Amino acid sequence: MRKRINHLNRWGKICLSVLVLMYGLAIFADFISPYSYKDEDRDFSYCPPTAVEFMDHGQWVHPFIYGRALTFNTVHRRVYVIDHAQRYPLHFLKGGRLLTVDAPGRFYPWGADARGRDLFSRIWYGARISLSIGLMGVAISFILGLLIGGIAGYYGGWVDSSLMWICEMFMMIPGFYLMLALRAAVPENFNSVQVYVSVVVILALIGWASLARIIRGMALSLRERDFVLAAKTLGVPDIVIIFKHILPQTISYSMAALMLTVSSYILAEAGLSVVGLGIQDPIPSWGNLLSDAMGIVPVIFAPWILLPGLFIFIAVMCFNVVGDSLRDVFDPMFNEK
Repeated sequence: MRKRINHLNRWGKICLSVLVLMYGLAIFADFISPYSYKDEDRDFSYCPPTAVEFMDHGQWVHPFIYGRALTFNTVHRRVYVIDHAQRYPLHFLKGGRLLTVDAPGRFYPWGADARGRDLFSRIWYGARISLSIGLMGVAISFILGLLIGGIAGYYGGWVDSSLMWICEMFMMIPGFYLMLALRAAVPENFNSVQVYVSVVVILALIGWASLARIIRGMALSLRERDFVLAAKTLGVPDIVIIFKHILPQTISYSMAALMLTVSSYILAEAGLSVVGLGIQDPIPSWGNLLSDAMGIVPVIFAPWILLPGLFIFIAVMCFNVVGDSLRDVFDPMFNEK
């Protein structure tokens, strides 16, 4: 009987749905966010999350928010007091955004950062950077790993030795330090787009070698299979054998490695940005948003600035679970006969 591939398990489907939702919200960040990522008001530095009111004197009314009055306590700490005399109705689908309020009111669903910028808006604008860097970086390293590993494993001999020597040179250097060294070589006058591209290239350069070694080992085994020997006998070109007969057989490992690598790239970008070597402010990414939480004092008085770390955790866990689920789907050991 023909083999039937199993479907994603329940947790795989849930995590894949979460990832689709996160990418969707990132794509439509301009619509769902109350403000632009660079819209700031220093008078609302570390303003706590804004509560939306639906009732007034026991009756349902159009949703609104109260104003906030900034005061200082005896130790000169900022304290935001709700001003019930000021009401700002929420506007739906106004100005191309889902929810807004009229100035001077400020709507902060998840609080504000040190410069009075809406954290909700910056998280979803930052998701565009953090989530896309993972995909772009893994696309480059994935192609390099498959190509170099497939060629090394198929030809063997001096070709294999030379390519694997290059892989070992990359792998012998600790990944994070190699990443810091490559980033330090990038000129400081790069604009945001150039920094983004450089981070993608850096992540790709540190990730392709390990995948290439695994694919090489699989190709060494596959090149002795009957279908490969038959293709050689028929005079099929080597490049066709590699891409049509050998590399497709590595899909079981490759799909799982793809998802696991995306999660590692998200963490790598966050690490670079936290230490100030990644995406630079005011362009948001989850990493540089989390850099505001480097001090214990801001975390104590404004714990909502840790939210970017929560989204990094959710994204990484979802990619790992989906990767494991895809491995089960494509692994022949799990296919029914």
